[in-house]
Amino acid sequence: MNNTSRRQPSLLISLIPLGVLIAGLISIVVILGADAVQSISHGVLLAASAVCFAIAFFYCRRPMRAMVTGMRKSAAQILPTLPILLMIATVAATWMLSGVVPTLISYGLQILEPQAFLITTCATCAVISVLSGSSWTTIATIGVAFMGIGTVWGYSPAWTAGAIISGAYFGDKVSPLSDTTVLASSACGVNLFTHIRYLMWTSVPAMLVALSVFGIAGLFTDINNGAQSNAMMQQLSQVFNLTPWCLVIPAATVVLIVMRLNTVLTLALSTLMGIVGIFILQPSVLASLEATANPTLPTHIATVAKLLLTETSLSTGNELLDSLVSTGGMKGMLPTIYLILSAMIFGGALMGSGMLSTITHSVTRRLRKSSSTVMSTVGTGLMLNACTGDQYLSIILNGNLYRNLYRRNGLEARLLSRSIEDSTSVTSVLIPWNSCGLTQSAVLGVATLHYLPYCIFNIASPLFTVLFAWIGFRIRSVTHRPAAVAR
Repeated sequence: MNNTSRRQPSLLISLIPLGVLIAGLISIVVILGADAVQSISHGVLLAASAVCFAIAFFYCRRPMRAMVTGMRKSAAQILPTLPILLMIATVAATWMLSGVVPTLISYGLQILEPQAFLITTCATCAVISVLSGSSWTTIATIGVAFMGIGTVWGYSPAWTAGAIISGAYFGDKVSPLSDTTVLASSACGVNLFTHIRYLMWTSVPAMLVALSVFGIAGLFTDINNGAQSNAMMQQLSQVFNLTPWCLVIPAATVVLIVMRLNTVLTLALSTLMGIVGIFILQPSVLASLEATANPTLPTHIATVAKLLLTETSLSTGNELLDSLVSTGGMKGMLPTIYLILSAMIFGGALMGSGMLSTITHSVTRRLRKSSSTVMSTVGTGLMLNACTGDQYLSIILNGNLYRNLYRRNGLEARLLSRSIEDSTSVTSVLIPWNSCGLTQSAVLGVATLHYLPYCIFNIASPLFTVLFAWIGFRIRSVTHRPAAVAR
């Protein structure tokens, strides 16, 4: 097929797959409720992808190699997250059954002030995320423990998840160890620490708003009485051996993170430590799982394989405690993986067909003012998160799209890197089919659309970016001088 027979998709044509996606998701919410979005939306994503492929082949006459190139770009960013997801599932299972999470819950119930729980949770997750540079690791470890504590005290799971995510994403965003922070600065050609310092002007106010909201929410929450907390701690101690030795596992994991080991390797070693912890620290739990008087080595191997791969539950006689200590293993992550793969196909189809390029260029071609340019950058970040299903790919695309525009309009590159970070990085967790939204929903056990209104920092961050651009706060114009002609 020659090039002259191809058609570049118009803006109206390019919006059709997005219209199919949005209409399908709205239909799910209206008919089945928000809980059904993550269990059914993979079908909507695949349907929108099919529409995109049909338009690309039959209307635009795009060659197969163009679509394959788009799929490769999408897969290159999304597929590396799948091993991390599986490792997160194994960490969650082994940390629960080795007594790490139950010990953290028990100590948290004793040490923390119930009314200040949300603000403490947000601040603690922020500190841990700054040190680790990873919101995912923070949420999958200490975040799970905070969910348990909040449940015992009667906090809504959505409020608790919002506090955890707000803190974790603030820390990830301002940490020099964060891969998204490094990616956003490098994609725009900005020094890392210059980027972080400029980022603080919007991130700190957004975080202060979040902490204020969480502090006020805690004051107006009806806390379960101390008797229930004491009863829960007593039941935990009857099932698990709650000892400070359990905290050696998360402490060693923090050391691995500080050493900057590969994420998958860190999570794998953390899982291994959790397995060892089950055998050494929780013999009663191990006996309950194996249910045999004389376990052999094959029995131990089968038990470990089962708890890593499938659901595991313990009967404690308390329904709330049973739900807290049950684990899903890798099997529990499969629905999340299906959705991520579906989002990858949709993103690849939009890129390969040229529709994503048409949409973004249609948005940017008339931008002149700094306020409208920043607003467009933020809006494009949200759109890319929804279209590609991956924050890394969205950051790269957003940087490539706006870099020349910012230079042409006399705007600093650090304004672009901040605008991308304030929108693309922190809002990825708010999209139900984005890899971040899917992962945190699966780890915390709260649907994305349920925790979304309570992720105060993630909502406030892009709003402060737009506000500061609109009033011109800390926005400087730069003049690019032409290079001197050699004589």
